[in-house]
Amino acid sequence: MQQKLNDLSRSLTPLDPDGTLIAVIEMSQSSWLVAGIVPGVERQPLKKLAVDESALLNLLNRWRVEAEKAGRKIERIAVAFEAGRDGFWLARWLRARGIEAYVIHASSVAVSREHRRAKTDRLDTELLKRAFIGWLRGERDHCKMVAIPTTKDEDAKRPNRERESLIGEQTRIVNRMKAALIRLGIRGFNPKLKKAAGRLEDLPTPEGEPIPPNTLAELRRDMERRRLISDQIRQIEDARLERIEQAPGHGPHAMVRLLARVIGVGIETADMLVQEVMARNMRDRRAVARYAGLTGSPDESGAKRREKGLARSGNARVRRGMIQLAWRFLMFQKESALAQWFRARTETARGTRKTMIVALARKLLIALWRLVREGVVPDGVVLRPAQ
Repeated sequence: MQQKLNDLSRSLTPLDPDGTLIAVIEMSQSSWLVAGIVPGVERQPLKKLAVDESALLNLLNRWRVEAEKAGRKIERIAVAFEAGRDGFWLARWLRARGIEAYVIHASSVAVSREHRRAKTDRLDTELLKRAFIGWLRGERDHCKMVAIPTTKDEDAKRPNRERESLIGEQTRIVNRMKAALIRLGIRGFNPKLKKAAGRLEDLPTPEGEPIPPNTLAELRRDMERRRLISDQIRQIEDARLERIEQAPGHGPHAMVRLLARVIGVGIETADMLVQEVMARNMRDRRAVARYAGLTGSPDESGAKRREKGLARSGNARVRRGMIQLAWRFLMFQKESALAQWFRARTETARGTRKTMIVALARKLLIALWRLVREGVVPDGVVLRPAQ
């Protein structure tokens, strides 16, 4: 039986308890707590280490020797830890040294629902061990693993995420400048204009006085920051276009160019969708919608039936981007089947547009995924000519 594409909900490799050394790591910024299950050893060892991958490897080798002294031949070492701040580098490092390494999706580990449950690193390792052992046994949906990307895949996401961060910082600076001017009673002044810095000196308050010196100095510094951020955003965009032009028909770049042909989808949105979701090996359309956090969260018990809204457990960037794209799609692709489906369900039902736009975003994401994967153009969608 072959494992399904990107099916990380269970292990299909048979577990041999007498030949498998199992370890889980509770990771923090200053230390690692490693808990192990060593075949042939009655105790379940627990060791606190400094953040040192070499010390971890030595510990695993020492436990292997202990198991072999107890008469067990270790054929397999399996290590797992929760997805978090440290990312995936440790999993890649361990795999390069012949050790099976897995990253557990943190939200898939069941915890006690007590109001004030005890929580320590030692108790967390016990939870991780139970979840990991169940996964190794092949129990379906016992816990879920995260796909471990390569360094190249992770690096490809950085420009888009950096640009998003810079856009947010630029907006905060502009809002701060506008707030400083409004405190003085000055409205209608646009600090984003090229000549805005030169006009500050002659900008009077309603009392007919110039801007106070400290406020004026603050505004000038904010304008310098905004100019620097704008230059950095432009550098990121120019570098992306250059990369796409250098390899237009290969890998993710071909997907970006294809998505950008859809009228209403810009190069920035296309690049974000490709790097965050389209380039991943998703199993099916349900996995695509679930990864974007565009699926519902039903609450059903007995006679109670209600929907609590979006699960919000997926990629927030994709979710935000798709909802924004869905509104644009209604403007630029009015004759498409998806836009007509949306209008048919909202024209006679008041107050449903915000709810249905999420459903449209989910359908649109799946349609775009099929477009880049199978070349199926959604019904009625107009494409720009190929360049």
